[in-house]
Amino acid sequence: MTAGEASGPTGPESVRLDKWLWAARFFKTRALAAEAVAGGKVELNGDKPKRARAVRPGDRLRIRLGPYLHLVTVLQLSERRGPASAAAALYQEDPEGMKQREWLREQHRVAKAGFPHGDGRPSKKDRRDLTRLKRDGK
Repeated sequence: MTAGEASGPTGPESVRLDKWLWAARFFKTRALAAEAVAGGKVELNGDKPKRARAVRPGDRLRIRLGPYLHLVTVLQLSERRGPASAAAALYQEDPEGMKQREWLREQHRVAKAGFPHGDGRPSKKDRRDLTRLKRDGK
C-alpha cells in the first residue's frame, strides 16, 4: 500500500483534489475539475495546487465557478460521486462566502431587470423604419 492508498477505518486519509471536487459536485466531470485546478480557479489552503494534490479533512478550499466564489472547509473525503445530499455533507460552506454569492446574485438580477429585451425580432416594417432612420440620420 502506498501513501496515496493508505486508508483509515472510515476510509481514505486523503483524496486527489480533482476527484474530491467531482465527488462534492462542484464540477460535472473530473476533467472539468482538473481544468479548473490547472486554470487557477481553485486554491487549497491559500496555494495554487496541482490536480493530484492530496485533500484532507480540515483543508480550506476557495473555488471560483463563473462569477461566484465558494469558500469551503473539507469535512469528509470521498472518491465516489453520490447524491447531492451526500455531497453536501463532504464540506461546510463559509457564511461569508454564501453572503457574497447571494449579494452578487441579487446584483445580476437587478442589472438584468434594468434592460428590457423587447418583443423579439423586428418585423419587416420595423426593419424598414430602422433602415430609413439610419439612412436619413447620416
